[in-house]
Amino acid sequence: MESVQSVERMRVVVTGGSGLVGKAIEHVVKEEGGAKEGEEWIFLSSKDADLMDFRATQALFQRLQPTHVIHLAAMVGGLFRNMRLNLDFWRCNIYINDNVLQAAHHVGVQKVVSCLSTCIFPDNTTYPITEKMIHNGPPHDSNFGYSYAKRMIDVNNRAYFQQFGHRYTAVIPTNVFGPHDNFSIEDGHVLPGLIHKTYLAKEEGSPLTVWGSGNPRRQFIYSLDLARLFLWVLREYDEVEPIILSVGEEDEVSIKDAAEAVTEALDFRGDIVYDTSKADGQFKKTASNAKLCSYLPDVTFTPFKTAVKETCDWFVSNYDFARK
Repeated sequence: MESVQSVERMRVVVTGGSGLVGKAIEHVVKEEGGAKEGEEWIFLSSKDADLMDFRATQALFQRLQPTHVIHLAAMVGGLFRNMRLNLDFWRCNIYINDNVLQAAHHVGVQKVVSCLSTCIFPDNTTYPITEKMIHNGPPHDSNFGYSYAKRMIDVNNRAYFQQFGHRYTAVIPTNVFGPHDNFSIEDGHVLPGLIHKTYLAKEEGSPLTVWGSGNPRRQFIYSLDLARLFLWVLREYDEVEPIILSVGEEDEVSIKDAAEAVTEALDFRGDIVYDTSKADGQFKKTASNAKLCSYLPDVTFTPFKTAVKETCDWFVSNYDFARK
C-alpha cells in the first residue's frame, strides 16, 4: 500500500483582522476558498486583546497557540493625522510590534509575516526604491514616527533570525485600498478620503475639493490582490528580508488621476477644485516590484479603475456601516 502523506497543520492568527487588509484576507480565505487543507484561520480585532500590553498579548498567544501569524495590527492614518500625532504613532506601533514578535517567540510560532509600508523608505533617495534601501536615510518628516516604528520590525526580524534562527519576515505594500477601508476625510488615506468626499459632494450638489495640488504620484494596490499575495508569502516566501508587494512602476498614478477615477466610478459630474494650501506630502515613492516578479513572473493585478469601482460600490452599499 502507498503511504498517505499527512497534511501539515497550520493555525494562522491574523492580528488586525477587522481592518482593511485583514478583511481582505478573510474574504480570500473564506469566500474564495483560499484556505488549504490543514489550515485553521483566526482573525483578531482590538477587542480580543490590547496589543500594547505585553501580558495581554502573551496571554492571547498562549491561549491560541498559533503556528503562523500575519501581523497587521497597527495605529494607522493618513497624511494629516500622521503630521499631528507623530509621537503617538511611534509609541503605539513600537509597543504593538515588539509585543507581538516577542509573544510569537515565546509560544514557538514558526513564521510571522508583518506589514510595513513604502512610507518607511528614505525621503531623499533614488527611484525606484528596493527592499535594500529601507535604512538608507531619514523618512519623510510628515510621518517619521510611524515610519521609524515600522522600520524597527525589520530590525527585530533580523535579530530574531540571528539569535534564534526564526524566519520572521515582512511585506511592504504600496498604497492599499478596498472594501472595509477607513473612509474618514480627516484621518483616512488619500483614496478612501476622496471616495467619501466625492460621495458627499454628489449628494450635496457641491464642488469636490481635493487637498493638495493633485500632482503627487502613488502606486495603489487593491486589498484583495494584496491578500492573495499575503497567502503566498506566508506559505512560500522564505527570506527574512522584506519583499515589496506592488503593481509595477508603470502603473503609478497621480492623485489627480485617482480623483478622476473616483468621480467616474461614482458618476460625479460637478467641478473639481484643488486646495493647494493643503500639504502634498511626499511627491512620490516609486517602488520596484522586481523581486516579487522574480518569484512570481506571471503575477497580475486588478486594473486600477476596476478596483476603484468595486471599492466605491462597496462604500455606497455599506455607507451606514463603513468606517468614516
